[in-house]
Amino acid sequence: MSKDKVAIVVDGTAYLPEDLIQKYNMHVIPLLVNWGGESLRDNVDITADQFYARLQTEKEMPTTSQPSPGDFLEIYKKAAETADSIVCVTISSELSGTYASAIAARDMMDGFPIEVVDSKSTIMGLGFITLAAAEAIAAGADHKEAAAKASALVPRMRLLFVVDTLEFLHRGGRIGGASRFVGTLLSIKPILTLADGKVEPLDKVRTRKKALAKMLSIAENDLRGQTNFRIAVQNAAAPADGSKIANEVKKKFGLTDVIQSDISPVIGTHVGPGSIAVVYYIEP
Repeated sequence: MSKDKVAIVVDGTAYLPEDLIQKYNMHVIPLLVNWGGESLRDNVDITADQFYARLQTEKEMPTTSQPSPGDFLEIYKKAAETADSIVCVTISSELSGTYASAIAARDMMDGFPIEVVDSKSTIMGLGFITLAAAEAIAAGADHKEAAAKASALVPRMRLLFVVDTLEFLHRGGRIGGASRFVGTLLSIKPILTLADGKVEPLDKVRTRKKALAKMLSIAENDLRGQTNFRIAVQNAAAPADGSKIANEVKKKFGLTDVIQSDISPVIGTHVGPGSIAVVYYIEP
């Protein structure tokens, strides 16, 4: 069997739709949810539905951890069996030690060509950057060219999200600049973003309905007059709101289809149930 020119490795927080993972033969490495004495692999040992259902009844809250360099080494070796080189794309290094583990494992691969890209994002921000590399490879790019294509999207990616409460971000230590809102935890619905890979506040309003409308308004302003862009909507145990926002996006931008998926258990640990994200970028 002939080898693929380049293999793609991505961490599981992207929560890419399964059809895209299969289409590009991606190798997905899960992060871990630590809960009740167990270390559960995201979307392997625990699905999004199982996670959010358990979150409603558990007194003990979960924590998360990155894959070890040994975990990455194992997946690199597996990918290397059918490829001549690898592009690995990870969650923001400002949010997780996953990128550091990926780099450490690369250095254990005895010179096997591996490019590691820090997406400075997560969920479909990470997903879109990974897709850019995969599409470049499908068009004939080598690993360095594909990694360059992915890296070029990093500063162009826009990730907006609304959380029901800042409690989960605060408790998990990922709150970043949104810490200024903590004193009003119960009275506001913040609109947040990732800036340079860190959580930062954009605005705050008094109701969830207004927060979702404001998030859409920000996206609409960013994309006004643009025709060549990609957009996705993701939800954490809020499928009705996710579908509603996706339909609004289709209507506002004249789209026939919008990528929709869940927010993974690892990210859900930090943003909490009820969160909605809109992720987009304008093509270079």
